[in-house]
Amino acid sequence: MANEEKLQKIRHSMAHVMAEAVLQMFPDAQITIGPSIDNGFYYDFDLPRTLVPDDLEEITERMKIIIKDDKTFEKIIVSHKDAKKLFKNQTYKQELIEAIPEDENVSLYSQGDFTDLCRGPHVKSTKELKAEAFKLLSIAGAYWRGNENNPMLTRIYGTAWENPKELRLYLKLLEELKKRDHRKLGKELDLFSLHEEAGAGLVYWHPKGARIRLAIENFWRDQHYKNGYEMVYTPHVGKAWLWETSGHLDFYKEDMYPPMEMDKAQYYAKPMNCPFHIMIYNNTKHSYRDLPCRWAELGTVYRYEKAGALHGLLRVRGFTQDDAHIICTPEQMGDEILEVLRFSLFMLRSFGFQEISAYLSTKPEKSVGESAKWDTATEALRTAIETEGLDYEIDEGGGVFYGPKIDLKIKDALGRQWQLSTVQFDFNLPERFNMTFVDSDGTEKQPFVVHRALLGSIERFFGVLLEHYAGAFPAWLAPEQVRVIPVAENFSDYAEKIVNMLKDEDFRVSGDFGTERLNAKIRNAQKEKVPFMLILGEKEVEAGTISVRHRSGKQEHGISVENFVARLHDQIESRKNE
Repeated sequence: MANEEKLQKIRHSMAHVMAEAVLQMFPDAQITIGPSIDNGFYYDFDLPRTLVPDDLEEITERMKIIIKDDKTFEKIIVSHKDAKKLFKNQTYKQELIEAIPEDENVSLYSQGDFTDLCRGPHVKSTKELKAEAFKLLSIAGAYWRGNENNPMLTRIYGTAWENPKELRLYLKLLEELKKRDHRKLGKELDLFSLHEEAGAGLVYWHPKGARIRLAIENFWRDQHYKNGYEMVYTPHVGKAWLWETSGHLDFYKEDMYPPMEMDKAQYYAKPMNCPFHIMIYNNTKHSYRDLPCRWAELGTVYRYEKAGALHGLLRVRGFTQDDAHIICTPEQMGDEILEVLRFSLFMLRSFGFQEISAYLSTKPEKSVGESAKWDTATEALRTAIETEGLDYEIDEGGGVFYGPKIDLKIKDALGRQWQLSTVQFDFNLPERFNMTFVDSDGTEKQPFVVHRALLGSIERFFGVLLEHYAGAFPAWLAPEQVRVIPVAENFSDYAEKIVNMLKDEDFRVSGDFGTERLNAKIRNAQKEKVPFMLILGEKEVEAGTISVRHRSGKQEHGISVENFVARLHDQIESRKNE
């Protein structure tokens, strides 16, 4: 923790040094804000011209001179009036100062001739910053205050560390991240595409990507049936009444697509599936004997994310939630939560994620539902986490207004943390939709509702999975599991026979009968990250065997087809990686 605090000071201070360097280059520049962030820092500017990558070199050299000059970071407290005078030529700073009450003093930090609005903290002087331990990384656009109706600013990203070795390790990690970028891999492996001209934030699944998605969804459905769930399908749009009743039009309207006028009524594309599942529940009168109801849906929803927030598959406007709702009696709640958590862990581990931690979010200041319900629900979540022996942190007051929740976060192959599964109680919708069940004493009572997503959304999960495996999916997920490659044309008949045998076993297989040389065919299969290549030549034809070349480069000769089929079935059924 102490080291992290020191890094935050270094990065925050480096942001100020960068702003000073930029003002040296562009004295009329408008400066905005420059925080430290994970692994680095940025600063947003309104500049007289567009920056090009070469400009980063000049800014870097100016920053090194500032660092060498050993300028002290000095905290200064001034009145609201004096702050406005000091930044009289800085429009964005004026706006920030105006947001501070006039009777409050304003905190500034100076190093040499440069002064900025800032609460700190910073290092003592620029000599604590290492000129060899920082690097400016990129230039991007960013709307002022994240609002697309505001001016577009120039954002410069950088990274800073305590020493050059840490910088080198981080830059090496960035190179690996570039190689694993799901947008890059998606294009190289022909898995999906995005077409802004046809609608930003909407995903087009190509045949190979659809194969992987289908494998994920088939596994998802099979496991849900095994765990006592039933599938439902619901519409993509609903009348305004539905969203008024659920409260989404009060709390979520900015993130919903504009309404459509049909039959003299307003319809909205659904941002969530939950009100539809409740409509199904309320269609029938329920007894306590009917509960729990466990209903799951791969439901596609639509949310109007800001254009600047869209990011490949990780942040989109149309996505498919692996959604489920559990409607149960208060007495059933504890067992249901434990089973949901176990199911979540099983699913995440099945896809190869072993490092999993939990976050328990408790009652916020503004909430709905009785305190006793909140206490009971929170304790059920805590008990489930502790029963499963998970490491967890408590996020005091971090629950949503309608109930407490558990978030599960995984670490991928590069040690990055992703939030995937979530389990949320809801005391809001049962009341708004007047959900009831007839209890054993003959009285009507309100059930508990638990929202639950195991993978989050198929699109985002696919992006995380793609980067985790760097596109080299295990055989059970790979769009093409086997490629059969004859050494020469006169072995094509035998190759065709092997292809058909493997298809009969329901493997995803193709044959490469092109005229390219063998090395080129192998190289193509390696590039496309096919798990297994079967190389067939004269020896294999005569013996009725195959030679197996693994994606890893390992080779096996004289293998019987029956042996390979059995091994591949085992690998797929056990979901082993190669």
